Amino acid sequence: MSNLFCIAAEFDDEHKLLEACNKTRQAGYKNIDAYTPFAVHGIREALGQPATKMPWAVFAGGLLGLSVGFGLCYWVSVLELPYNVGGRPLNSWVSFIPVTFECTILLSAFTAVFGMFGLNGLPLPNHPMFNLPSFLRASQDRFFLVVESDDPKFEPSKVSAFLETLNPLEVREVEDE
Repeated sequence: MSNLFCIAAEFDDEHKLLEACNKTRQAGYKNIDAYTPFAVHGIREALGQPATKMPWAVFAGGLLGLSVGFGLCYWVSVLELPYNVGGRPLNSWVSFIPVTFECTILLSAFTAVFGMFGLNGLPLPNHPMFNLPSFLRASQDRFFLVVESDDPKFEPSKVSAFLETLNPLEVREVEDE
């Protein structure tokens, strides 16, 4: 048994896609998405999506790395092995900079990678859009706008008719198998 996942409209230009996204959102559709072969400036705003939380997550990971790096150096140099070398103070923070910097970068990078996986819902070995034969060109030169079936206003015939008014190359139903 297969269910309808979405109705997809295919475009050959990013400007047409942006215009279609704006009109679709203005028509009251909420669960819409776009697939593009490259980053399209303004697509997030056109889809009505909120700003990502990734910068804050990476910043928090960097602060954690900074704290862990400095804490490790402090623990080793002051608490665990307090050797006075060359008359310097035990808590010589200047000598802690390389380790602190590297831990900050390391935890920021790990937060960025694993946060990206988590927020994007990866790994996703199969997506219903892969059932659409023309979707192979989404990584080359085609742009897709979809209205998902869980949208409150979703009625297949009305959505198809609306998407046809946006002058796409093609409008197709996508099944979720």
